[in-house]
Formats: sequence, structure tokens, C-alpha cells
Amino acid sequence: MSLLVLKFGGTSVADVDRIRKAASHVKREVDAGHAIAVVVSAMAGHTNQLVALVEQAWGFKERSQNGGEASAHYDGREYDAVVSSGEQVTSGLLALVLQSMGLKARSWQGWQIPLQTDAAHRAARITGVGVDDLKARMLDGEVAVVAGFQGIAPGNRISTLGRGGSDTSAVALAAALSADRCDIYTDVDGVYTTDPRVVPKAHRLARISYEEMLEMASQGAKVLQTRSVELAMQKGVRVLVRSSFDAPDQAGLGEAAGTLVCNEDEIVEQNVVSGIAYARDEAKVTLLKVADKPGVAAQVFGPLAEANINVDMIVQNVSEDGRYTDLTFTVQSADLDRALEVLRKAKDAIGYLDLRGSTDIAKVSAIGVGMRSHAGVAAQMFSALAEKGINIEAISTSEIKISVLIDAAYAELAVRTLHSLFGLDSR
Repeated sequence: MSLLVLKFGGTSVADVDRIRKAASHVKREVDAGHAIAVVVSAMAGHTNQLVALVEQAWGFKERSQNGGEASAHYDGREYDAVVSSGEQVTSGLLALVLQSMGLKARSWQGWQIPLQTDAAHRAARITGVGVDDLKARMLDGEVAVVAGFQGIAPGNRISTLGRGGSDTSAVALAAALSADRCDIYTDVDGVYTTDPRVVPKAHRLARISYEEMLEMASQGAKVLQTRSVELAMQKGVRVLVRSSFDAPDQAGLGEAAGTLVCNEDEIVEQNVVSGIAYARDEAKVTLLKVADKPGVAAQVFGPLAEANINVDMIVQNVSEDGRYTDLTFTVQSADLDRALEVLRKAKDAIGYLDLRGSTDIAKVSAIGVGMRSHAGVAAQMFSALAEKGINIEAISTSEIKISVLIDAAYAELAVRTLHSLFGLDSR
């Protein structure tokens, strides 16, 4: 008997009808002889409603509108107690539907497993998963319906894993169970070479390596949460991305129904570039005429790190006389205002002439493990963009990725150009 973990996201369990459809997928796998654990998210939109209630209880919005203190310094433990309830509702409903279909099933909350975490409420990290009781019941034919996104922190307080945390819950559970596979059911039928809404010729990948999927997720692809891919790579959990909207009796079994995220050595034919990702949620920060002296970078990026603001691409241009430098870097657009405020407060220590910020940019990335063994990929990419009149403002590279920062107005043109350049258009 093989063990499978199935995970259903918010759109897949948005209402009772969709929960019934999800249950049909579960039943198909049970009928095929598998031992099943199911991890569920809250119904689509439910978590946002719960967060809004927390902010209303704290008076966050009222204080912001009245010019008062806008920081949401409410108790993270109580936030988690409220927000985690969405997954509890879904797990109970799915267990009831499965029972109505004649299957043995019960719901499990994070603390009942237990899925243990650290004390970083609202963004906790998993420290251990105890699955002995759950696994024994699964092998006895009972479907375990697990509330994702949540765990138990020191002090017996409910904790949550941050947005998208149900993917991480599912992968962690699969690793603890030594499951044969973790199937992530979502609103798309797999991982595509790029966004099909931008490039109609984009096609679904049968397989993608952990490293490529990690880069795709971190560079703008929204199919899987980045932390879940990191954990899958660390633990060697094979992840299958598939659609919950396929008819259960037509969805097929195994990898044919989606995209398998696996070790690189499981992929027979590997393209030089596997996919093109893009992100519009980037913002650019530029410091003009910064004194070019030892330690100035630490004075810029140290305060940003202390404010938990992640910096991505960095470009430095030193003046001809070597006295000054212009420093440009990117942050998430949601962090732009905070980043600018941090740097204004540190102006005397840094010593810059002017500070500018903008959000009219996009990051476009070419990703593929084949870059390791093929030279000239960057040159091809830059030449193709230049031919389309697309100016590159910044460049960032890794062993399997090349990212460029461009004007947001050219984002879709750049994606289409690179998708064709690297032979990814469907044949």
C-alpha cells in the first residue's frame, strides 16, 4: 500500500460543492488502494475575512484613518488563534463529505498530530511532526483530513505558518510519513513554461527539478509556495502539481495528470531553459551620490535587514573619480514605503545626496538547469531584448537563472520574446 498526501488550496474548497469535488478526487485514490492524508486550506477569501476581523478588533484601520499609530502590534498568538480557524472549518466539512460517501475519515488539527513549530507566531517554522497515531489510522483505511497552515508552538499555543503555509504543511507531513508523493491540487493543471495568459503557446511541463521550481516560485510563478519547495528539496519529497477542477473520473492517475517536481536526475531530456517567470510586485530604490567608502553598503542594507525588508537585485555605479557611487536595488513593492522611511532615518549615517523610489518596473527571469552546461545564454537573452528596444536596468544571475529588471510596460513583450528565443513555444 502506497501513502499519498493530497493538498487542496482555497479555490479548490471554496464552497461545499467544490469540497464535494475534492472528496471525489480523494475517493478515487482510496479506491485505487492508497492510504491517504488530505491537507486543506481555508475556503477562498475566508482567511482575508478573519484577518480583517482581527484588525477591526484591534482598531487598526480606525487609527490609521485618524492619523494615529498604524502599526499592527497586536498579540500574534491571538491572531493565530483566530486566523487558523478557517482551516479547521474546511477540514471538518471535508471529513463529513467523505463520511457521507461511505469512507472512513476524521479531521486533524495541527495540535492533534502534533505539528510542532517555533514561537514565531504568524510566520512559524516547523520543528517536528509526530505521525505515529495518524499513520496507523491511515494504514487501517481511514482518511486523515488535516488542517493546513497551522501547528502548535511552545506553551501549547496555536501557531500559523504564514500565507501559503498549507503547501508547507502538506510537504512536511509527506516527509514525516515517508509518503510516495505529495499531490498539490490547485486551479491550474500543472507548471507551465510561462503564464499562458501572456503567452498562449506556453505548455505544461511534465517534470521540473526542485531547483528550477524553487527559482520559478521565487521569481514570480505563483503555483507553489517557495518554502514548500525548499522543504521538498531538502527532504526529497516528490510533488505533483495538478488541477482540482478536472473531472475526478477523467483526471487519470499518476504524473500524466500534472507536473512532477523531482530530482534533476529523474528528468531524461532537459532543455537549456525550462521556463520564463516574471514579477510585477518589485520596486526600485536608488541612492544618488553616496560616498564610496568601506562599510557604506552595510550602512545601507543593515537597517533594511533589521526592518525585515528583503533586498533582491543590487547595482552599483561608481563615479569616474571614485569618490561617489549611485546605488540601486529592488524590494517588494509592498515594502517600498517602509524601505524609503528606513533610509531617510539613516541619511546622516549613509551620507547620500538624494533618495528615489518607483514601482513602474518588472523582473523577468529565464530559468533552467541546462544553463550549467551551455555558454552564451545571457548574451542571447540580452541581444534579443535589445532588438525589441527593451532597456535593462539591472541584472542578477545564479547558476540556473538570469533575471533582468526592465520597465513594467515591456514586461509581457519581454516574456514573449524570451519564450520564443529559448524554443519554449508549444509545437
